[in-house]
Amino acid sequence: MSITPSLSSLPKYMLVEARLENHRLHDTAAETSSQLDAAFSNVDLAGRAVAIAVGSRGIDQLATVVKAAIAKLKSLGARPFIFPAMGSHGGATAEGQQDVLATLGVTEESAGAPINTSMETVEIGRTENGVRVHVSRPALEAGAILLINRVKPHTDFASEQIGSGLRKMLLIGLGKTAGAFECHHHASRRGYEPVLLEVSDFMLNNLNSVFGLALVEDGYHKLARVEAMAGPQFASREPELFRQARAWMARLPFEQIDVLIIDEMGKNISGSGMDPNVIGRRAPLESVNRRQEVGAIYVRGLTPETHGNAIGVGLADVVSARLVNEMDRVSTYTNALSAMSTSAARIPMYFENDAECLSAALRLAGADPARARIVRIKNTLALDRFVASSIYASEIAGRDDLAILQSPQDWHFTAQGDFDPAHDVLNSD
Repeated sequence: MSITPSLSSLPKYMLVEARLENHRLHDTAAETSSQLDAAFSNVDLAGRAVAIAVGSRGIDQLATVVKAAIAKLKSLGARPFIFPAMGSHGGATAEGQQDVLATLGVTEESAGAPINTSMETVEIGRTENGVRVHVSRPALEAGAILLINRVKPHTDFASEQIGSGLRKMLLIGLGKTAGAFECHHHASRRGYEPVLLEVSDFMLNNLNSVFGLALVEDGYHKLARVEAMAGPQFASREPELFRQARAWMARLPFEQIDVLIIDEMGKNISGSGMDPNVIGRRAPLESVNRRQEVGAIYVRGLTPETHGNAIGVGLADVVSARLVNEMDRVSTYTNALSAMSTSAARIPMYFENDAECLSAALRLAGADPARARIVRIKNTLALDRFVASSIYASEIAGRDDLAILQSPQDWHFTAQGDFDPAHDVLNSD
Protein backbone atom coordinates (compact mmCIF):
# COMPACT_ATOMS: atom_id res chain seq x y z
CA MET A 1 0.00 0.00 0.00
CA SER A 2 1.44 3.36 -0.99
CA ILE A 3 1.17 6.12 1.58
CA THR A 4 2.42 9.66 1.15
CA PRO A 5 4.33 11.68 2.19
CA SER A 6 7.67 10.29 1.05
CA LEU A 7 10.32 9.52 3.67
CA SER A 8 13.25 10.43 1.42
CA SER A 9 13.57 13.89 2.96
CA LEU A 10 13.48 12.90 6.66
CA PRO A 11 15.99 14.73 8.87
CA LYS A 12 18.81 12.65 10.28
CA TYR A 13 18.36 11.04 13.68
CA MET A 14 20.54 10.93 16.81
CA LEU A 15 20.90 8.60 19.77
CA VAL A 16 20.29 10.64 22.92
CA GLU A 17 20.85 9.92 26.61
CA ALA A 18 18.61 11.37 29.31
CA ARG A 19 20.03 11.92 32.79
CA LEU A 20 17.25 10.77 35.11
CA GLU A 21 16.71 10.29 38.84
CA ASN A 22 18.97 7.42 39.98
CA HIS A 23 18.17 5.96 43.39
CA ARG A 24 18.67 2.23 42.81
CA LEU A 25 18.80 -0.02 45.87
CA HIS A 26 22.10 -1.84 46.35
CA ASP A 27 20.78 -4.87 48.26
CA THR A 28 17.12 -5.48 47.54
CA ALA A 29 16.90 -8.80 49.37
CA ALA A 30 18.38 -7.37 52.56
CA GLU A 31 16.11 -4.31 52.44
CA THR A 32 13.05 -6.50 51.90
CA SER A 33 13.98 -8.72 54.84
CA SER A 34 14.65 -5.75 57.10
CA GLN A 35 11.35 -4.07 56.22
CA LEU A 36 9.37 -7.25 56.90
CA ASP A 37 11.17 -7.74 60.21
CA ALA A 38 9.85 -4.38 61.35
CA ALA A 39 6.32 -4.92 59.97
CA PHE A 40 5.91 -8.32 61.62
CA SER A 41 7.77 -7.54 64.84
CA ASN A 42 4.63 -7.89 66.96
CA VAL A 43 2.86 -10.54 64.87
CA ASP A 44 2.97 -14.25 65.63
CA LEU A 45 3.12 -16.06 62.29
CA ALA A 46 4.13 -19.48 63.62
CA GLY A 47 2.23 -22.14 61.69
CA ARG A 48 0.05 -19.60 59.84
CA ALA A 49 -0.50 -19.71 56.09
CA VAL A 50 0.39 -16.39 54.48
CA ALA A 51 -1.01 -15.57 51.03
CA ILE A 52 1.43 -13.49 49.00
CA ALA A 53 -0.26 -11.43 46.27
CA VAL A 54 1.83 -10.93 43.13
CA GLY A 55 0.56 -9.05 40.08
CA SER A 56 1.24 -8.87 36.36
CA ARG A 57 3.55 -5.85 36.10
CA GLY A 58 7.18 -6.01 35.01
CA ILE A 59 8.59 -4.56 38.23
CA ASP A 60 12.34 -4.32 38.60
CA GLN A 61 13.70 -7.17 40.78
CA LEU A 62 10.20 -8.50 41.44
CA ALA A 63 11.40 -12.11 41.65
CA THR A 64 14.12 -11.08 44.11
CA VAL A 65 11.60 -9.30 46.35
CA VAL A 66 9.19 -12.25 46.28
CA LYS A 67 11.92 -14.76 47.07
CA ALA A 68 13.28 -12.63 49.93
CA ALA A 69 9.79 -12.14 51.36
CA ILE A 70 9.13 -15.87 51.33
CA ALA A 71 12.45 -16.63 53.00
CA LYS A 72 11.72 -14.10 55.75
CA LEU A 73 8.20 -15.43 56.34
CA LYS A 74 9.53 -18.97 56.58
CA SER A 75 12.12 -17.83 59.12
CA LEU A 76 9.24 -16.44 61.20
CA GLY A 77 7.52 -19.84 61.16
CA ALA A 78 4.91 -19.01 58.52
CA ARG A 79 3.76 -21.18 55.63
CA PRO A 80 3.77 -18.78 52.68
CA PHE A 81 2.21 -19.40 49.28
CA ILE A 82 1.85 -17.17 46.21
CA PHE A 83 -1.38 -16.35 44.42
CA PRO A 84 -1.80 -14.23 41.28
CA ALA A 85 -3.47 -10.92 42.17
CA MET A 86 -4.12 -9.57 38.71
CA GLY A 87 -7.87 -9.32 38.19
CA SER A 88 -8.75 -10.64 34.74
CA HIS A 89 -5.25 -10.68 33.28
CA GLY A 90 -3.85 -13.84 31.73
CA GLY A 91 -7.14 -14.42 29.96
CA ALA A 92 -8.86 -14.75 33.36
CA THR A 93 -7.71 -18.36 33.64
CA ALA A 94 -5.61 -20.09 36.30
CA GLU A 95 -3.17 -21.36 33.67
CA GLY A 96 -2.89 -17.97 32.01
CA GLN A 97 -2.15 -16.18 35.27
CA GLN A 98 0.48 -18.74 36.24
CA ASP A 99 2.10 -18.21 32.82
CA VAL A 100 2.17 -14.45 33.45
CA LEU A 101 3.96 -14.99 36.78
CA ALA A 102 6.46 -17.34 35.15
CA THR A 103 7.22 -14.78 32.46
CA LEU A 104 8.02 -12.30 35.23
CA GLY A 105 10.43 -14.80 36.81
CA VAL A 106 8.11 -15.91 39.61
CA THR A 107 7.73 -19.70 39.77
CA GLU A 108 7.42 -22.21 42.59
CA GLU A 109 11.05 -23.20 42.03
CA SER A 110 12.45 -19.66 41.90
CA ALA A 111 10.41 -18.37 44.84
CA GLY A 112 10.59 -21.42 47.07
CA ALA A 113 6.86 -21.60 47.73
CA PRO A 114 3.76 -23.10 46.09
CA ILE A 115 1.51 -21.07 43.80
CA ASN A 116 -2.27 -21.30 44.19
CA THR A 117 -3.89 -20.10 40.98
CA SER A 118 -7.53 -20.68 41.95
CA MET A 119 -9.87 -18.09 40.42
CA GLU A 120 -12.56 -18.77 43.04
CA THR A 121 -13.75 -15.79 45.07
CA VAL A 122 -16.01 -15.22 48.06
CA GLU A 123 -18.35 -12.23 48.38
CA ILE A 124 -17.62 -10.86 51.85
CA GLY A 125 -20.25 -8.13 51.79
CA ARG A 126 -21.37 -4.90 50.13
CA THR A 127 -20.27 -1.33 50.67
CA GLU A 128 -22.75 1.36 51.68
CA ASN A 129 -23.14 2.24 47.99
CA GLY A 130 -23.86 -1.35 46.98
CA VAL A 131 -20.51 -2.49 45.61
CA ARG A 132 -20.20 -6.24 46.03
CA VAL A 133 -16.79 -7.04 47.49
CA HIS A 134 -15.06 -10.20 46.26
CA VAL A 135 -11.93 -11.80 47.74
CA SER A 136 -9.85 -14.70 46.48
CA ARG A 137 -10.90 -17.77 48.48
CA PRO A 138 -7.31 -19.02 49.06
CA ALA A 139 -6.28 -15.57 50.32
CA LEU A 140 -9.37 -15.26 52.51
CA GLU A 141 -8.73 -18.63 54.11
CA ALA A 142 -5.06 -17.85 54.87
CA GLY A 143 -3.91 -16.58 58.25
CA ALA A 144 -2.51 -13.37 56.73
CA ILE A 145 -2.19 -11.61 53.38
CA LEU A 146 0.93 -9.86 52.08
CA LEU A 147 0.47 -7.64 49.00
CA ILE A 148 3.54 -6.95 46.86
CA ASN A 149 3.07 -4.18 44.32
CA ARG A 150 4.66 -1.15 42.70
CA VAL A 151 3.29 2.23 43.78
CA LYS A 152 2.93 4.79 40.99
CA PRO A 153 0.36 7.20 39.51
CA HIS A 154 -2.58 5.36 37.98
CA THR A 155 -2.98 5.15 34.22
CA ASP A 156 -6.72 5.92 34.13
CA PHE A 157 -7.21 8.76 36.60
CA ALA A 158 -5.36 11.37 38.64
CA SER A 159 -5.46 11.26 42.45
CA GLU A 160 -3.35 12.30 45.41
CA GLN A 161 -4.70 9.47 47.58
CA ILE A 162 -4.81 6.30 45.49
CA GLY A 163 -3.33 4.97 42.27
CA SER A 164 -1.53 1.81 41.23
CA GLY A 165 -0.38 0.33 44.50
CA LEU A 166 -1.38 -1.71 47.51
CA ARG A 167 -4.97 -0.51 47.87
CA LYS A 168 -5.70 -0.98 44.18
CA MET A 169 -4.26 -4.51 44.31
CA LEU A 170 -6.35 -5.17 47.41
CA LEU A 171 -9.64 -4.83 45.54
CA ILE A 172 -8.80 -5.42 41.87
CA GLY A 173 -6.15 -8.12 42.39
CA LEU A 174 -7.65 -9.99 45.32
CA GLY A 175 -11.08 -9.74 43.74
CA LYS A 176 -9.98 -11.68 40.66
CA THR A 177 -12.22 -11.32 37.59
CA ALA A 178 -15.45 -10.89 39.59
CA GLY A 179 -14.01 -8.16 41.79
CA ALA A 180 -12.31 -6.35 38.92
CA PHE A 181 -15.52 -6.21 36.90
CA GLU A 182 -17.63 -5.10 39.88
CA CYS A 183 -15.27 -2.24 40.75
CA HIS A 184 -14.90 -1.09 37.14
CA HIS A 185 -18.67 -1.26 36.70
CA HIS A 186 -19.25 1.16 39.58
CA ALA A 187 -16.21 3.28 38.70
CA SER A 188 -17.59 3.83 35.19
CA ARG A 189 -20.56 5.57 36.79
CA ARG A 190 -19.12 7.22 39.89
CA GLY A 191 -15.43 7.65 39.05
CA TYR A 192 -12.40 5.55 39.94
CA GLU A 193 -11.15 7.38 43.02
CA PRO A 194 -14.34 7.24 45.15
CA VAL A 195 -14.98 3.58 44.32
CA LEU A 196 -11.41 2.44 44.95
CA LEU A 197 -11.27 4.32 48.23
CA GLU A 198 -14.66 3.00 49.34
CA VAL A 199 -13.98 -0.65 48.51
CA SER A 200 -10.40 -0.69 49.83
CA ASP A 201 -11.60 0.85 53.13
CA PHE A 202 -14.32 -1.81 53.36
CA MET A 203 -11.80 -4.58 52.78
CA LEU A 204 -9.28 -3.24 55.29
CA ASN A 205 -12.06 -3.00 57.88
CA ASN A 206 -13.28 -6.54 57.22
CA LEU A 207 -10.12 -8.53 56.55
CA ASN A 208 -7.70 -9.56 59.26
CA SER A 209 -3.91 -9.41 59.08
CA VAL A 210 -3.37 -7.54 55.79
CA PHE A 211 0.16 -6.30 55.12
CA GLY A 212 1.90 -4.76 52.14
CA LEU A 213 5.29 -4.37 50.51
CA ALA A 214 5.22 -1.12 48.53
CA LEU A 215 7.82 -0.83 45.78
CA VAL A 216 8.89 2.45 44.19
CA GLU A 217 11.07 2.70 41.09
CA ASP A 218 13.32 5.55 40.01
CA GLY A 219 13.56 7.23 36.61
CA TYR A 220 15.61 4.35 35.21
CA HIS A 221 12.86 1.80 36.10
CA LYS A 222 15.11 0.47 38.87
CA LEU A 223 13.81 -0.47 42.31
CA ALA A 224 14.64 2.42 44.62
CA ARG A 225 12.49 1.95 47.68
CA VAL A 226 10.86 -0.94 49.54
CA GLU A 227 8.52 -0.22 52.42
CA ALA A 228 6.57 -2.77 54.45
CA MET A 229 3.43 -1.72 56.28
CA ALA A 230 0.30 -3.08 57.93
CA GLY A 231 -3.13 -2.53 56.38
CA PRO A 232 -4.13 0.38 58.65
CA GLN A 233 -1.09 2.29 57.37
CA PHE A 234 -2.01 2.06 53.68
CA ALA A 235 -4.15 5.21 53.67
CA SER A 236 -1.46 7.39 55.26
CA ARG A 237 1.68 5.93 53.65
CA GLU A 238 0.65 5.38 50.03
CA PRO A 239 -0.02 9.06 49.21
CA GLU A 240 3.56 9.93 50.19
CA LEU A 241 4.89 7.07 48.08
CA PHE A 242 2.75 8.22 45.13
CA ARG A 243 4.31 11.67 45.37
CA GLN A 244 7.79 10.13 45.49
CA ALA A 245 7.09 7.91 42.48
CA ARG A 246 5.69 10.85 40.52
CA ALA A 247 8.75 12.97 41.30
CA TRP A 248 11.15 10.24 40.13
CA MET A 249 9.09 9.23 37.10
CA ALA A 250 10.70 9.73 33.69
CA ARG A 251 8.84 11.73 31.05
CA LEU A 252 9.12 12.38 27.34
CA PRO A 253 12.06 14.71 26.67
CA PHE A 254 10.36 17.40 24.57
CA GLU A 255 7.15 19.41 24.77
CA GLN A 256 6.49 19.23 21.02
CA ILE A 257 6.73 15.87 19.22
CA ASP A 258 5.23 15.25 15.79
CA VAL A 259 5.55 11.45 15.81
CA LEU A 260 6.32 9.26 18.81
CA ILE A 261 7.47 5.78 17.83
CA ILE A 262 7.17 3.14 20.56
CA ASP A 263 8.89 -0.17 19.85
CA GLU A 264 6.82 -2.26 22.26
CA MET A 265 3.83 -2.12 24.57
CA GLY A 266 2.38 -4.67 27.00
CA LYS A 267 0.82 -5.38 30.38
CA ASN A 268 4.24 -5.84 31.96
CA ILE A 269 5.04 -2.26 30.95
CA SER A 270 1.79 -0.65 32.07
CA GLY A 271 -1.81 -1.53 32.80
CA SER A 272 -2.58 0.38 29.60
CA GLY A 273 0.23 -1.21 27.62
CA MET A 274 1.99 2.15 27.45
CA ASP A 275 1.78 4.56 30.36
CA PRO A 276 -0.64 7.46 29.75
CA ASN A 277 1.36 9.48 32.28
CA VAL A 278 4.22 9.31 29.77
CA ILE A 279 2.52 9.52 26.38
CA GLY A 280 0.06 12.20 27.51
CA ARG A 281 -3.23 10.52 26.57
CA ARG A 282 -5.54 7.95 28.11
CA ALA A 283 -8.70 6.08 27.09
CA PRO A 284 -11.18 7.36 26.17
CA LEU A 285 -8.83 9.56 24.18
CA GLU A 286 -8.16 12.62 26.30
CA SER A 287 -5.08 14.67 27.03
CA VAL A 288 -3.28 13.96 30.30
CA ASN A 289 -0.63 16.67 30.02
CA ARG A 290 -1.88 19.88 28.41
CA ARG A 291 1.65 21.27 28.25
CA GLN A 292 2.93 18.46 26.02
CA GLU A 293 1.77 17.73 22.51
CA VAL A 294 2.30 14.49 20.57
CA GLY A 295 0.88 14.65 17.09
CA ALA A 296 0.70 10.92 16.36
CA ILE A 297 1.79 7.70 18.08
CA TYR A 298 3.06 4.67 16.16
CA VAL A 299 3.49 1.40 18.11
CA ARG A 300 5.58 -1.32 16.47
CA GLY A 301 4.90 -4.45 18.55
CA LEU A 302 3.96 -6.24 21.77
CA THR A 303 6.28 -7.47 24.51
CA PRO A 304 6.61 -11.27 24.86
CA GLU A 305 5.62 -10.91 28.52
CA THR A 306 2.16 -9.59 27.67
CA HIS A 307 1.16 -12.93 26.10
CA GLY A 308 -0.77 -11.21 23.32
CA ASN A 309 -2.73 -8.88 25.62
CA ALA A 310 -2.81 -5.65 23.62
CA ILE A 311 -5.06 -3.64 25.93
CA GLY A 312 -4.30 0.04 25.41
CA VAL A 313 -3.64 -0.37 21.68
CA GLY A 314 -6.45 2.10 21.08
CA LEU A 315 -4.22 4.86 22.45
CA ALA A 316 -2.07 4.59 19.32
CA ASP A 317 -2.85 6.22 15.99
CA VAL A 318 -0.93 3.69 13.88
CA VAL A 319 0.34 0.18 14.62
CA SER A 320 2.22 -2.42 12.62
CA ALA A 321 0.55 -5.41 11.03
CA ARG A 322 2.94 -7.50 13.13
CA LEU A 323 1.43 -6.12 16.34
CA VAL A 324 -2.07 -6.94 15.12
CA ASN A 325 -0.98 -10.48 14.26
CA GLU A 326 0.57 -10.86 17.75
CA MET A 327 -2.68 -9.93 19.49
CA ASP A 328 -4.52 -12.54 21.52
CA ARG A 329 -8.11 -11.43 21.17
CA VAL A 330 -9.36 -13.53 24.11
CA SER A 331 -6.81 -12.04 26.50
CA THR A 332 -7.24 -8.50 25.18
CA TYR A 333 -11.03 -8.55 25.09
CA THR A 334 -11.31 -10.24 28.50
CA ASN A 335 -9.24 -7.39 29.96
CA ALA A 336 -11.28 -4.77 28.09
CA LEU A 337 -14.61 -6.27 29.17
CA SER A 338 -13.46 -6.47 32.79
CA ALA A 339 -12.36 -2.83 32.67
CA MET A 340 -15.49 -1.87 30.69
CA SER A 341 -13.30 -0.05 28.18
CA THR A 342 -13.90 -0.66 24.49
CA SER A 343 -11.68 2.16 23.25
CA ALA A 344 -8.58 0.62 24.84
CA ALA A 345 -9.00 -2.50 22.69
CA ARG A 346 -9.83 -0.86 19.36
CA ILE A 347 -7.28 -1.55 16.64
CA PRO A 348 -5.94 1.61 14.92
CA MET A 349 -5.04 1.71 11.25
CA TYR A 350 -2.13 -0.62 10.52
CA PHE A 351 0.33 -1.21 7.70
CA GLU A 352 2.83 -3.87 6.70
CA ASN A 353 6.13 -2.17 7.51
CA ASP A 354 7.82 0.67 9.40
CA ALA A 355 8.08 2.92 6.36
CA GLU A 356 4.36 2.84 5.65
CA CYS A 357 3.45 3.21 9.33
CA LEU A 358 5.79 6.18 9.80
CA SER A 359 4.50 7.84 6.63
CA ALA A 360 0.91 7.48 7.86
CA ALA A 361 1.84 8.85 11.29
CA LEU A 362 3.53 11.89 9.72
CA ARG A 363 0.42 12.60 7.68
CA LEU A 364 -1.82 12.26 10.74
CA ALA A 365 0.44 14.68 12.61
CA GLY A 366 0.35 17.14 9.72
CA ALA A 367 4.15 17.24 9.79
CA ASP A 368 6.53 18.26 7.02
CA PRO A 369 8.83 15.20 6.72
CA ALA A 370 11.89 17.40 6.18
CA ARG A 371 11.27 19.17 9.50
CA ALA A 372 9.62 16.33 11.40
CA ARG A 373 10.16 16.16 15.15
CA ILE A 374 10.37 12.39 15.62
CA VAL A 375 11.16 10.58 18.87
CA ARG A 376 11.56 6.81 19.12
CA ILE A 377 11.60 4.95 22.48
CA LYS A 378 11.76 1.26 23.36
CA ASN A 379 8.78 1.45 25.74
CA THR A 380 7.36 3.87 28.30
CA LEU A 381 9.54 2.42 31.08
CA ALA A 382 12.78 2.91 29.13
CA LEU A 383 13.29 6.63 28.65
CA ASP A 384 16.98 6.94 29.50
CA ARG A 385 18.01 6.35 25.86
CA PHE A 386 15.98 7.35 22.84
CA VAL A 387 16.24 8.32 19.20
CA ALA A 388 15.38 11.88 18.16
CA SER A 389 15.48 13.66 14.83
CA SER A 390 18.29 16.16 14.37
CA ILE A 391 15.75 19.00 14.49
CA TYR A 392 16.19 18.79 18.27
CA ALA A 393 20.00 19.19 18.20
CA SER A 394 20.07 22.86 19.20
CA GLU A 395 17.60 22.32 22.05
CA ILE A 396 19.61 19.37 23.37
CA ALA A 397 22.80 21.44 23.28
CA GLY A 398 21.21 23.94 25.66
CA ARG A 399 20.08 21.38 28.24
CA ASP A 400 22.13 19.68 30.95
CA ASP A 401 19.73 16.70 31.31
CA LEU A 402 20.28 15.45 27.74
CA ALA A 403 23.37 14.42 25.81
CA ILE A 404 23.89 13.24 22.23
CA LEU A 405 25.62 9.85 22.25
CA GLN A 406 26.02 9.37 18.49
CA SER A 407 26.21 11.93 15.74
CA PRO A 408 23.28 12.28 13.34
CA GLN A 409 22.81 9.61 10.68
CA ASP A 410 20.33 8.79 7.94
CA TRP A 411 17.28 6.60 8.49
CA HIS A 412 17.85 3.15 7.02
CA PHE A 413 15.13 0.75 5.89
CA THR A 414 15.37 -2.84 4.71
CA ALA A 415 14.10 -3.94 1.31
CA GLN A 416 10.88 -4.89 3.09
CA GLY A 417 10.45 -1.35 4.42
CA ASP A 418 11.31 -2.00 8.08
CA PHE A 419 13.92 -0.22 10.19
CA ASP A 420 17.26 -1.79 9.34
CA PRO A 421 18.52 -3.72 12.42
CA ALA A 422 22.11 -3.15 11.29
CA HIS A 423 21.59 0.55 11.99
CA ASP A 424 19.38 0.20 15.08
CA VAL A 425 21.29 2.33 17.57
CA LEU A 426 18.44 2.26 20.09
CA ASN A 427 18.61 -1.50 20.69
CA SER A 428 22.31 -2.08 20.11
CA ASP A 429 24.54 -3.08 23.02
